[in-house]
Amino acid sequence: EVSQEQTPGSAAYAGDFGFKVLTSSDPAEKTKKLNAEIANGRLAMMAIIGMFFQDGLTGSAWGDWANYTASPLRAFENELGVQAPVGFWDPAGFTADGSVEDFKRRRATEIKHGRISMLATMGYITPEITGKFPGYLSPSAGLKFADVPNGLAAISKVPAAGWGQILAYMAFCEVSQEQTPGSAAYAGDFGFKVLTASDPAEKTKKLNAEIANGRLAMMAIIGMFFQDGLTGSAWGDWANYTASPLRAFENELSVQAPVGFWDPAGFTADGSVEDFKRRRATEIKHGRISMLATMGYITPEITGKFPGYLSPSAGLKFADVPNGLAAISKVPAAGWGQILAYMAFCEVSQEQTPGSAAYAGDFGFKVLTASDPDEKTKKLNAEIANGRLAMMAIIGMFFQDGLTGSAWGDWANYTASPLRAFENELGVQAPVGFFDPFGMTKDGDLEAFKRRRATELKNGRVAMLATMGYIVPEYFRFPGYCSPSEGVKFADIPNGLAALSKVPAAGWTQWILFLGLIEKGIYTYDPTRAPGDYKNAGVLGVPNGSTMTPGEGRNRKLNSELANGRLAMMAIIGMFFQDGLTGSAWGDWAQYTESPLRAFENELGVQAPVGYFDPMGMSKDGDLKTFRRRREAELKNGRVAMFATMGFILPEYFRFPGYLSPAKDIKFADVPNGLAALGKVPLTGWIQILIFCGMVDFGLYRADESRDPGDYENAGILGVPNASGPMSDVEGRKRKLNSELANGRLAMVAITGMLFQNGMFGTTGPAMWGFGS
Repeated sequence: EVSQEQTPGSAAYAGDFGFKVLTSSDPAEKTKKLNAEIANGRLAMMAIIGMFFQDGLTGSAWGDWANYTASPLRAFENELGVQAPVGFWDPAGFTADGSVEDFKRRRATEIKHGRISMLATMGYITPEITGKFPGYLSPSAGLKFADVPNGLAAISKVPAAGWGQILAYMAFCEVSQEQTPGSAAYAGDFGFKVLTASDPAEKTKKLNAEIANGRLAMMAIIGMFFQDGLTGSAWGDWANYTASPLRAFENELSVQAPVGFWDPAGFTADGSVEDFKRRRATEIKHGRISMLATMGYITPEITGKFPGYLSPSAGLKFADVPNGLAAISKVPAAGWGQILAYMAFCEVSQEQTPGSAAYAGDFGFKVLTASDPDEKTKKLNAEIANGRLAMMAIIGMFFQDGLTGSAWGDWANYTASPLRAFENELGVQAPVGFFDPFGMTKDGDLEAFKRRRATELKNGRVAMLATMGYIVPEYFRFPGYCSPSEGVKFADIPNGLAALSKVPAAGWTQWILFLGLIEKGIYTYDPTRAPGDYKNAGVLGVPNGSTMTPGEGRNRKLNSELANGRLAMMAIIGMFFQDGLTGSAWGDWAQYTESPLRAFENELGVQAPVGYFDPMGMSKDGDLKTFRRRREAELKNGRVAMFATMGFILPEYFRFPGYLSPAKDIKFADVPNGLAALGKVPLTGWIQILIFCGMVDFGLYRADESRDPGDYENAGILGVPNASGPMSDVEGRKRKLNSELANGRLAMVAITGMLFQNGMFGTTGPAMWGFGS
């Protein structure tokens, strides 16, 4: 009160104490914020008075629902639809009279309206995403499904006979079952048991979910009707909003599908470019720091920590610093000083005033740049997206670490988790472990788990057969007739979905009978046996065949069956989609005549069975210069990797005699194999290695744009300088160059695996290959 002058006319008298949280340089924006402060203050004055009265009368500012034992709302607090956090919600007081009959009537109406609204909402959405049915809605009126617009405009297109059918169907639904008060149908139970469950608690949860989803759908469909009626589209038409201030930023970086320009908090509603740029600069900095922080959390867990001392004066080794938040207390004061000094250097080493390159996040560190503007934009978009993800990730790690003491949590602490019931079941395999992202097993119900596992095994086995059935006919078909009476040969049946129309009715009947025989005759379910284990089935399902003895080998093969079945379910669904969309489960490469990948399909390295392999799309721009640069880098890396792989293996069986460094008294025999050798090479050795690499790269083998990548003027066969030149046999030469590429690729994978194996387990030589020491 007395710290500032508050006489009439002073700033403080008008409420301005210099605390500028609500201010803005824009007068209109400042007025809006100050208005909001006054409105919130008025609301708070009402709220606190109410709390005082409530607290004084009942002893609690929130009241105590347990005291209201005579309230008519008590009659319905255990009904379906009463869910946290709202509880029984009836702001209009429809149930204030406590009439059970009226409540049941309204509930029946609510369920019907909710179900219709869920169908209506899906009916609005589905045609936009999946398209419309082929053919005619009304052949007599010449009206195709494709001619019917989506939304309210469809009402005028439906012919009179269509409305008659709709009304007749609705009447059938209404009168086909008794719906008098007290009947099952009156309560919404029409015998269609999609949402049912044998567990009463689970059934209640599902029925509650139906009511909640129905309420949401009623809100959704009303919103769609209004949006459609006002704008002519249920989704609105962004093109109509030409005056929106959001237009100022819709072409900025990070505006990416499917969300587009996303600003749910309305920070950019004022269209201020200056504020946008300031926030973007802040976002980029925070994102970069969060990416580094996230990697800093993960890397020490996987690769280990630096050797030696973090602080020699304090006797603190890197290995002594724990990961995560616990590390904060271990860093000495001088370390914090260095961290702050480095941060200050990053902040002040370049000009970051508005309009400068650094202000926009460009500090001259060109890792993400590209000469192609579109490619550069894509990479910068990726940086912002990854930064946003990292900000979420590091906050999650902080919370997890602060609550549990570990950024990853400690599964050993969750001894009471119902997931423990299934962690030793088949299908629990590294690196994922027990994987149930939908929480289907969180109730710990063993019976439900076994039922789902039996279903998973069946579906997986059928999917493996179906996947093989898609693949095999491309290479082999049975001779003769599939149906002699119909004159249908096996050779006449196309592969994939098109085959469905060729199978005669008798064939479908045979299939159904065969499936019934398998399901009810040969392989009948036995609850005393493991899911998928049938008394009459031997290895590979052969009836009455031999079975494997229980043990590690059997478990490994059963785990493989589950994993392969899961893969096959994904594969066959992908084949169905590919086949349905393109007419072929494999696609037809011959149709992609305009693909930029065509530019490189005759290059070296394109070998069966994969063909031209570029899963990351690095060559999709068809840039020959970039392709040649990458091919040269691939060849160099492959050649170095082949030497490195041989260098890992040979010393286990042969080493040079004598000294590696007579001056340091280091014999070749003293140098360990693998990564441990790095610490033994003396400084002069590293200098020799670097000089040799420089001589090879810039002296003997200089790149020449007039020659093929990796083909050097001075290099002969096997890279021997000035040795015999190119081979005269063109096909033989091409085959050997392809072999070099393939072997180099294999060696790059091999040496990377060896380095990881050696770094994580310390193994080299025969122990690394699994042949024993």
